[in-house]
Amino acid sequence: MHEIVILGGGYTGMAAATVLAGRTKGRDDVRITVINASDRFTERLRLHQTATGQQLADLRIPEMLAGTNAALVTGWVTAVDPESGTVRIDDEREIRYDRLVFALGATADTTAVPGADEYAYTLDSAHAADALARRLAGLGGGTVAVCGTGLTGIEAATEIAERHPGLDVLLVGDAEPGAAMGRRARAYLDRALDRLGVRVRTGTRIAKVLPDSLTTSDGESLAADVVVWTGGVRVPALAAAAGFTVDDRGRIVTDGSLRSVSHPGVYAIGDAAAIRQNYGVMHGTCQGGIPSAVHAAYSLMRELDGREPGRFRFGYVHLPVSLGRRDAVIQFTRPDGAAKRLALTGRAAVWYKETVSSSPWQTFQRLTRTPAAGLFSWRRGGQYTR
Repeated sequence: MHEIVILGGGYTGMAAATVLAGRTKGRDDVRITVINASDRFTERLRLHQTATGQQLADLRIPEMLAGTNAALVTGWVTAVDPESGTVRIDDEREIRYDRLVFALGATADTTAVPGADEYAYTLDSAHAADALARRLAGLGGGTVAVCGTGLTGIEAATEIAERHPGLDVLLVGDAEPGAAMGRRARAYLDRALDRLGVRVRTGTRIAKVLPDSLTTSDGESLAADVVVWTGGVRVPALAAAAGFTVDDRGRIVTDGSLRSVSHPGVYAIGDAAAIRQNYGVMHGTCQGGIPSAVHAAYSLMRELDGREPGRFRFGYVHLPVSLGRRDAVIQFTRPDGAAKRLALTGRAAVWYKETVSSSPWQTFQRLTRTPAAGLFSWRRGGQYTR
């Protein structure tokens, strides 16, 4: 019996699980175990909608895995022992593995700034987003400060501004919103922020979060009734504690096949992995996470058949950003992430983003039926692009 254990039931973990389950269906020598803190699948890409009171589909992992040779174990992973090939969860159970897929992802880094962990809301989980939704619904007015001008911060700020027009929304961070976009897309984004009444404060580093304000690095105080933290992410310390070779951010360093360079029986995918390509280390996005999960799954199947895993190569395609429910901007990119001249805006961009970010369950079902080359196109020497 080949015991494959997948840590994490998010986009990457479930993509790997469904591909493996679909491709090993009917085999009685493979057992797949997904370990996740909850039985609920969280559409993390849509948590800014949950945070404004919108209801999303209630997807349950056991139902998604029903009828396959994959099963869910619910619990928090507390330790990994690669020497004995075991994973320990919070009820002290130990689960043995022959091959491990590390897909625990990342969370908002609320430890870097004093007060952020205590006073700021995040979009890390459905529970956290629900808590923010209740807080926003109870505000009769006031200021919501969204800290972080990256894509998550932009989507959160615009969603809150659209759903709660009576609130003053401040988007604050060091960089300009849409800094990686081309001129046309960035200009459209600026107009959308202005239309929605989102105030933008850039060139600002937050030094402290207080119950009713933010303190900047130059000592200025910014009033804020609610703080939403989207600036920077961190990965669990489990990988480093287990003895895996990690980078300076705690991500597992992988070889060309996505295996840990120190423990080749472990695959690392998505935000948990430091995956180097010819243009540098991939940044954590769903756009790259799912292809890495599919590649890991197919490589595991090659190993089951006594073959060597293939090399992973990936190129980016786009930067898709929602601007509320009725607007969006899509910046198309080169494989290294640099902006092209082409961009979509308005209704066309909304349609595009909703199509790309459609139900994850439908995507996972397609993953079980379609060869990898049919799921992703190949370009520039064999780079995965979604």
